[in-house]
Amino acid sequence: MSSLELYGNLVNGEWTTSGETFEVRNKYTHEAFANVAKADKALIKQAIDNAHETFYNHKLSVTERYNILMKAAELFAERKEEIAQTMLQEAGKTITDARTEVERGIQTFIAAAEEAKQISGQGLPIQGSPGNEEKMAFTIRVPVGVVCAITPFNFPFNLTAHKIAPAIAAGNTVVLKPAEKTPVSAIKMAEILMEAGLPKGFFNVVNGFGHETGPVLMADERIAMYTFTGSPTVGKMIKNNTGIRKVTLELGNNSPNIIHHDVKDLDRAVQLVVTRGYSNSGQACISVQRVYVHEDIYEDVLQKAKGVAESLIVGDPSLDETNIGPMIGVNEAERTENWVNEAVAQGAEIVTGGKRDGAIFHPTILKNVTEDMKVMCEEVFAPVISIVPYNDVDNVFKRVNDSNFGLQVGVFTSDLHLAMRAAQELEFGGVNINDVSTFRADILPYGGVKNSGVGKEGPKSTIEEMTDEKVITLYI
Repeated sequence: MSSLELYGNLVNGEWTTSGETFEVRNKYTHEAFANVAKADKALIKQAIDNAHETFYNHKLSVTERYNILMKAAELFAERKEEIAQTMLQEAGKTITDARTEVERGIQTFIAAAEEAKQISGQGLPIQGSPGNEEKMAFTIRVPVGVVCAITPFNFPFNLTAHKIAPAIAAGNTVVLKPAEKTPVSAIKMAEILMEAGLPKGFFNVVNGFGHETGPVLMADERIAMYTFTGSPTVGKMIKNNTGIRKVTLELGNNSPNIIHHDVKDLDRAVQLVVTRGYSNSGQACISVQRVYVHEDIYEDVLQKAKGVAESLIVGDPSLDETNIGPMIGVNEAERTENWVNEAVAQGAEIVTGGKRDGAIFHPTILKNVTEDMKVMCEEVFAPVISIVPYNDVDNVFKRVNDSNFGLQVGVFTSDLHLAMRAAQELEFGGVNINDVSTFRADILPYGGVKNSGVGKEGPKSTIEEMTDEKVITLYI
């Protein structure tokens, strides 16, 4: 235990390591590789005190924010392999996926830096209102104050970047609570931000378990906004316990994808729906899960999908050739195994996969599923896809929409009219035409409807969420 590196909590620019600690384990070997100090109630309060005091007594100019974020991006690039190796261990990501995530995080920081220079209000035509001919009106956008960011385990670098970089760009201060299973990536981000010149107090990090830290964070009304990515259950709790304060919630999905009979490149469509259902071991809220295929091409798609799934290399995530590594824990792999077995007991059939080795769940394709099975109606969050035939577009649109979730959907078709119908009629925050539900460009607005959340991410959108619009009138 003494040989493990100890990581602390960041308060007022100082790392503190006193008190209880918890282990962070390598998700493939299951060996502990780090100890992290837990923040108790007093330390969390101290972090909020510091963020609140900093916001009201210290300001960074737009140029300073830009320079700090750009310098951080430069340092991330220099330490790319170190950060990727951290995610390889604590998140179980394949080394290829980990390196890609660092690259995405760098671009997120750069985009946020650029957006810092674009924050603006609008002119308002008040002179057109009777009695106000001698007045001018305009708006400005101002930072909300202290932002509490709560981040998930599945993309511990880039999804943290999506909260921290825009918050700093907008002029806010931040208290971050990273996922307890993957806190080291966020800690390294904080270290690099300070190295990049971010003054103390603008970014505080408190570690611990959600059920312990959450109530303390939610109860403190000095926090002006909460931004959370995670489960719908926790998202609802945050919304219910934070009153009228601002929230953005990026929650779950059971991502549907439609392959119509007129798809231009069937091999490409199958390759995408299969591989994007399994990337990061299926642990992404927009991972392909439900695949609806027109009956004219159903058997062909099933066989092609089976071939793609069985060609993927499963195992040690540190090897460049590995496509699929472990899930975040044995318990999650066991849950997945139970859901698949339950579906089979209810009449589903395993086309390939269905096996578990510790925390690894092998890429799985199911057929003969029904809409009421957990693998269809809930978020599986695992390398499991279900392929379902359809023969009527109206019916498949209804089946796709018949969900409590609405984050993103993919539709493959050569019919422009059908594509536009999908854009209008499918009840999702994002509709990807001729691409899978998993596609996300980090600069675009990103967010869902229904139980998939409220608010938008993407640097420009997040900055809008993290600022308030103030109306100014001027008598001339």
